[in-house]
Amino acid sequence: MQALRLKLEEYINKYIKLWDFYGVIQVTKKGKVLLEDAYGYASIEFGIKNDMNSRFSIASMSKQFTAFAIMLLYDKKMLDVDKPAQYYLPAHMKINESITVHHLLSHTSGLYNFTNFEDDFFASYNRMDYSRNDFFQRYINKKPTKQASTVFDYNNSNYNLLAWIIENVSGATYDDFLRNHIFLPLHMKNSDVDDGCEPMKNRSSNYVKDFDANINSPYFNEKFSIGAGAIVSNCEDLYKWYTCLREQKLLSSKAYARFFSVNENNYCYGLEHHHVYGTDSYSHGGDHLGISTYMQSFFDEDICIIILSNNEAINQYRLGNAISDILHHVEVAAPTKHKELHYCESELDKYCGTYLKDKIDVELINGKLYFTRFAGNLHIEIYPVGEGKFARKYYDQIHPYSIIENENGEMSFFGYIKKTL
Repeated sequence: MQALRLKLEEYINKYIKLWDFYGVIQVTKKGKVLLEDAYGYASIEFGIKNDMNSRFSIASMSKQFTAFAIMLLYDKKMLDVDKPAQYYLPAHMKINESITVHHLLSHTSGLYNFTNFEDDFFASYNRMDYSRNDFFQRYINKKPTKQASTVFDYNNSNYNLLAWIIENVSGATYDDFLRNHIFLPLHMKNSDVDDGCEPMKNRSSNYVKDFDANINSPYFNEKFSIGAGAIVSNCEDLYKWYTCLREQKLLSSKAYARFFSVNENNYCYGLEHHHVYGTDSYSHGGDHLGISTYMQSFFDEDICIIILSNNEAINQYRLGNAISDILHHVEVAAPTKHKELHYCESELDKYCGTYLKDKIDVELINGKLYFTRFAGNLHIEIYPVGEGKFARKYYDQIHPYSIIENENGEMSFFGYIKKTL
């Protein structure tokens, strides 16, 4: 165990020398802590550093709790996951009858996906006061783009709807249901649903980079994340959650069999499944403004890896999988950054311009290239790493951005053609 601990520490120390990581890492094996440490600031403003009691927004890691809550209702025979979801939604929130609760849980509903650049949801609508009905009508109540059960499409709408099913079927609010049926029974006293208003003790603030400075993450109303995100927790509580799933507490064996059943694209219900190292891995990550989280569990080996971050410097999947490799005695290459190529300003200038108004702009400022977001309020420095390939300066980016020239000589970024003046 000591040798494993030293290898983990060596890799993580090399990694955080490259990336300005704010957050915590906890690795446990057979009930014993192999490694746990905290990094960076919980609050830059007050000079408060993260520690192992710090609480973090876990973003899409929340989906497994929503799925589990649905299975609690399934166990109580209050819903059938194979029946149309609209049976369990409020009367004014009906969706296509071909979409079952299972399709929502497994991201195979075919519903319209509003998390794209064109829709004015991010940095616009999601900053407004929350109205469940208006949110549903404007972004979710649209004609499905695909036939249910045919294609995996990771879509927050599925889990928004599941949260509303929980509320409608149980008669409790989503946060009360999770608190009373999951958090309290498991003694997860540091976990709750963020309503965007209530102060949360020991919660770490979220930060992003603007130019080369740390700034507060752009505001978004967490009420719009209901079911798909919005849970706040810490390592202590998430280990209790891991233990619940490993020991199969609270649910029947029948419900657990369904919960862990693998569907399209290796997705179960709120968790991904992969068969690696000759055993089963269940994991999920979370990504949002100023949030990078990841949890990976090997129940047969009793291994739990938790990474919680309140900034965007790390690639939590790369880091988590490297930790997993080390635990399974797989040789791991030392962490590196993309090598920067040096282009003159005239070479960089051809990539500059507006690709999608107020959402995708590329600017050359003081000899550096920036991917500019949120109507010019957030400047993400990018640098060339290959022909038409650009990596973010302060983020461990596995796959660089592509800004490419098509056959018509037009520059394209995220599939959008640069607009000509």
